[in-house]
Amino acid sequence: MTSGLAVAHLLLVGGYAGFQWTVRVLVYPQFTAVPAAASAAYEASHSRLVSRVVGPLFAGQLVTTGWLLLDRPDGVSLAGVLVSAACLAVVLAVTALLAVPRHRQLADGFDPAAYAGLLRADTLRVAAATANVAASAWAVLG
Repeated sequence: MTSGLAVAHLLLVGGYAGFQWTVRVLVYPQFTAVPAAASAAYEASHSRLVSRVVGPLFAGQLVTTGWLLLDRPDGVSLAGVLVSAACLAVVLAVTALLAVPRHRQLADGFDPAAYAGLLRADTLRVAAATANVAASAWAVLG
């Protein structure tokens, strides 16, 4: 029997991965189309609005990952949970150490170097989020 907690975890991880792919493929490319005079306001709006989606997804993943690590249900792969936790750690570290500082630079106006750095950071987040879906499916399906 599949654990409801593990399924909830997989849904949150999948939701975040879908969100991150959408940001990478749809949202970030639009940054270059914003006129220079509107760039700082656009970044401020982006940061405010995106936090409404990413905040709950991060919180949910932290709760389910921690719960699975502390009280893993029978049939849920320990290795899958550990890899999932590592993937989430990468996403959070890259967000805090690379993406957020680039967004802060872009808050002062469009900067091609900061934008390129943001795209590099986001590529890491997309890769880790995608790997987390595979790891979480492994944890759930064994």
